[in-house]
Amino acid sequence: MDKDRIVLFYPYIPEAAKNRARHTLDTRWIGQGPQVDEFEKLFEEKISNPHKAIAVNAGTSSLHLSYILAGIKEGDEVITPVFSCSATHTPLKYLGAKVLFADIQKNTLNIDPKSVERLMNPKVKAIVCTHYGGLPCDMDELQAIADKWGVPIIEDAAQAIGATYKGKTIGTISDFTAFSFQAVKILTTVDGGMMTIKDSTLEDKAKRIRWFGIDRKAKFEDRWLKDITETGYKYQMTDVSAGMGIEALKILPETLKHYREMFEYYKKELANIPGITFIGEAPDRQSSCWLATTIVENRVGLKKALADNNIESDPVHYRCDRYSFLGGRSKTCPNMDYLEDKYLVLPMHYFMTLENIDRVINVIRKGW
Repeated sequence: MDKDRIVLFYPYIPEAAKNRARHTLDTRWIGQGPQVDEFEKLFEEKISNPHKAIAVNAGTSSLHLSYILAGIKEGDEVITPVFSCSATHTPLKYLGAKVLFADIQKNTLNIDPKSVERLMNPKVKAIVCTHYGGLPCDMDELQAIADKWGVPIIEDAAQAIGATYKGKTIGTISDFTAFSFQAVKILTTVDGGMMTIKDSTLEDKAKRIRWFGIDRKAKFEDRWLKDITETGYKYQMTDVSAGMGIEALKILPETLKHYREMFEYYKKELANIPGITFIGEAPDRQSSCWLATTIVENRVGLKKALADNNIESDPVHYRCDRYSFLGGRSKTCPNMDYLEDKYLVLPMHYFMTLENIDRVINVIRKGW
């Protein structure tokens, strides 16, 4: 790492995770094996209990499996946030579903339940919400809408490992929750994901679909001789990744503590600087604090000022209706329209220090 450059993201892999990966590579099981089962069990104990946990090879895979298990089919409509990673929506296109973009809230960048309510109609078969930066969405309001229309909620919790909403851990609330362990996430397995399921009777189906539609619980010869009744995918996690995940999960509270300390420091130091607003909080929930996001009037100017001082910054995510494969720009997202040129993410990763943040703040104080 260039000590003079403050980068936006940097992967953090605990030493114990590296050591376990090295050890696993010398064993018989490097693909899906006993450590995947162990990781799922530990995840259920620490994060998702009583929801079942299904380990997969990517957060996108966990979303795709969630959408399949939710019963989404070709021609169905699904409400999603206009502001999210494009991967939130891509698996819906695999299924031939139609995406309806809901607007976001100005103070959180999370999906706006009022916009969701306006979009609801008999063709909508699910509501998808993304916890932007790790801050949980307004789950009670979204659940009330889902209950009224009898549809499931799927949480894209790619950024929200360890976050809580009204005392409940994300992963224990909705019908399905999808986590990502991609390279720069708070908990990484280089790449990987986890899906949690409220209905435990879907566990066996989920595990079949993630492995070609084949029942791995059967004896080796029998599993290949048995009929395959549903389309499956190669979405399984490896033991190398699972071993890394186990060790990273063991120290997750300490990792989150560091992220939250940095978040609070950013918030305090930015509080009295004109022209910039730090966002990502709500009184009844706790963010994972994966991102340090600001709202500024001259994003281009601030980004340049930081770059001139060897500090990276970036919007990171963009409104998803700008991508033609998702149908083009929505005309019903005024908050997104207002914010799309105003948000900027500041450096936030495990190796950041308070001294690094001071350097970022000092550049901002000078103006842009």
